[in-house]
Amino acid sequence: MAEAILENASVKRVREALLARGAGERVIVLDGAARTAAEAAAGLGCEVGAIVKSLVFAADGNPVMALVAGDRQCDVAALGRALGLGAPPGRADAALVRRATGFAIGGVAPLGHVEALPIVIDDSLARFPRLHAAAGHPHAVFPLSYSELVAWTGGKPAAISAA
Repeated sequence: MAEAILENASVKRVREALLARGAGERVIVLDGAARTAAEAAAGLGCEVGAIVKSLVFAADGNPVMALVAGDRQCDVAALGRALGLGAPPGRADAALVRRATGFAIGGVAPLGHVEALPIVIDDSLARFPRLHAAAGHPHAVFPLSYSELVAWTGGKPAAISAA
């Protein structure tokens, strides 16, 4: 099963994005699904907060991404302010998520998107020395640091979450 997941087109796109950033081969295939932060944390044996949730929102029909700690909720008003929007963005539907990122919900990675989109990073993620993010499939993740998350995504760190 692991080999098939690593050869999945979405996972390959994440692996290529990581290699392009000099990150080497980092994708981990989990035995169980990691569709939620709690599932990913259980599979990895880490704190839920160390899981990066890649959330897509719609701002006037345009996709924007929030990268939020697994133990927090995105404050959409704060996200809107961080993006300089006049109003908070709304949750994107599955079709917009797929079109903007190339990933299905449950495996949305913070990089390797098919479209460039504005990204804001929850600054509460900085409290963890090691993070894990989805790698394009519900059974695939990859480890990274907060500084790598910022550098590799080009995202803007901001206070966009609430406990």
